[in-house]
Amino acid sequence: MSFPARLAVASKNAHKLREIARICADWPVEWVTVEHPGVDWPDVDEPFETYAENALAKAREVAAALGMSAIADDSGIEVDALGGAPGPRSARFAGENATDAENLAKLLADLAGIAPKERTARYRCVVAVAFPGGGTLVTDATCAGTIVDEVRGAGGFGYDPAFVPLGETRTMAELTDTEKDAISHRGRAFRAMRERLTER
Repeated sequence: MSFPARLAVASKNAHKLREIARICADWPVEWVTVEHPGVDWPDVDEPFETYAENALAKAREVAAALGMSAIADDSGIEVDALGGAPGPRSARFAGENATDAENLAKLLADLAGIAPKERTARYRCVVAVAFPGGGTLVTDATCAGTIVDEVRGAGGFGYDPAFVPLGETRTMAELTDTEKDAISHRGRAFRAMRERLTER
C-alpha cells in the first residue's frame, strides 16, 4: 500500500471537510486540514473551466506550500435543461460571494416552468492528489438524479435539498449521512482515489 504518511486536504469549506472525513475515515494517513495548528495555508482560486483543472490547481498549490501530498476536489451540479450549467461554476452560480441558499434559489428560478421529466441532472466530483516531488492522480464520479421544485431536508449542503438521486424519492438532504456517502459523487470519487493510491 502506497498511501502518503500525511495528506493535506486542500479545502476551507467546513461542510466539505466533514464529508471527506466521513468518507475517508478508514484511510491510513494523518490528515492535515486548514484547522491544523502551525500550518500556513495558502489561498487557492478556482479560475478554470473544468473540474479537473481546478482540483489539480488546488492540490498542487497546497502540496507545494506545505511540502506534503495534498488532496482536493472540485464538484458541481450539471442540469440538462440548462445545457449542463452551472457545472464548475456551481459554488458561484448566483455570484462570486453567493451563499448556498442564493445559488439554489437561482437554480430553481432558472428551472421554473420546466416539466419534471426534463429536470434531469447529475452531481459530478473530480478528486486530485498532488505529490510534493511531482506527479498527480485524478479520479471522477457522478450521481444522477433530478431537480425538484420544493426544497426538502435539513442534511447535506449546496443543492442537496432539491436533488433527488436516481432510484430515490427523497432529496439528498433527506438521506442520512451514511446513505448519502454510499451513493454521492464525492463518495464515489474518493473511494476511487483510495483504490488508485492503494495500487501505487
